[in-house]
Amino acid sequence: MKELTIDVELLRRFEAGLDPRHPERSAIPARVLGYGEISTVIAIDRPEQAHLAFKRMPMFKDEDEIQGYVGLYEEYVRVLQEDIGVRVAAGEMVRLPGTYAGRLVVYLVQERFPAGSIGNALIHRLDMEERRQLVLAVLRELRKVFAFNRQHRGALELGIDGQISNWAVVPFDESAGRPAGTYHLVYLDTTTPLLTRQGVEQLNPELFLRSAPSFLVWLLRLLFLQDVMRRYYDFRKVIIDLIANFYKEQLPEMVPAMVETANAFLASEAAEFQLAPLTVQEIRSYYQEDAWIWRLYLAFRKVDRELHRLTGRQYPYILPAAIRR
Repeated sequence: MKELTIDVELLRRFEAGLDPRHPERSAIPARVLGYGEISTVIAIDRPEQAHLAFKRMPMFKDEDEIQGYVGLYEEYVRVLQEDIGVRVAAGEMVRLPGTYAGRLVVYLVQERFPAGSIGNALIHRLDMEERRQLVLAVLRELRKVFAFNRQHRGALELGIDGQISNWAVVPFDESAGRPAGTYHLVYLDTTTPLLTRQGVEQLNPELFLRSAPSFLVWLLRLLFLQDVMRRYYDFRKVIIDLIANFYKEQLPEMVPAMVETANAFLASEAAEFQLAPLTVQEIRSYYQEDAWIWRLYLAFRKVDRELHRLTGRQYPYILPAAIRR
């Protein structure tokens, strides 16, 4: 794996001067690259760290939680790369001293790829056939994971979030904004290391709830938590989520072609899974429900942030101003 050069002292100073509401106004300015389920991806405005992406996770209660999480992350990455054969972005966990809003802060510092090489940006530059080939390449990577799960069912299985924004294309020609010839994919989303051993989920599900408003935690735990986590172990649902990304990326006209591509793949290269064909209506319904849930969830998180402000408490999370869906 690629070796990273991390300025830990700079990261400490960045965290000490961070303005979570306006990261660009922090003592050391930063730019948000993306938002995940349990982390926010940041680029720190320093030339010597321009090759790195910083995934900030301020949700740990104690050192035992951090050690358990880091150990699981390392195992997840190892299995993905060595046992399954999925290329993963080089990364290193950095635990910072002190707390923010009473929470211990950990960063996953990852190799940073050109913005145009990330799948959700790339699909806007490719023609129809190239988009098909990109989705097919993602499907082939996902098949590796679920083939491994079939072989190790009940013993060791991995969940994976296969959405298009979780993949980078390498090599990539930045001047042309296109892949540089024959490419391979690199998986980026390792901060949610979903892994079951003997059928038991190893990732502490409560970590998903740490960023949730306190007045919603009980409802999310009751109604959504297990369903959200289990969807990433279901090959068909992961494919549905992948194709639904085209709605999120304002490319609805591409969905029928992507459904056709996925169904051809399921009938040929993944026939042993015996998965039912997908339909455009199914993808649309899934996306509409998912988008509604996440819009509502973000609205409640913003209410929670305002309640923190009104009561004089620090709010530790970085929230998007708005997400176009």
